[in-house]
Amino acid sequence: VEEELLEQEFLERCFQEMLDEEDQDWFIPARDLPSGVGQIQQQLNGLSVNDCNTEDIVRKSSLNPEAKEFVPGVKY
Repeated sequence: VEEELLEQEFLERCFQEMLDEEDQDWFIPARDLPSGVGQIQQQLNGLSVNDCNTEDIVRKSSLNPEAKEFVPGVKY
């Protein structure tokens, strides 16, 4: 019986040590970021893209529709 209790205590210590390591290694924004960053994150989550008048934007665009497609790292 004493051996079982010692084994159980050992397992509990192992699990607690694993949980403590996870707490140290995991990135938890609420804990690991400064307080102002959380407010910025909430504001960014509230943003959305407005697709109001795309035809007007296309007409006013100064982009060249005949230009080659941009491929990073390729020089023309």
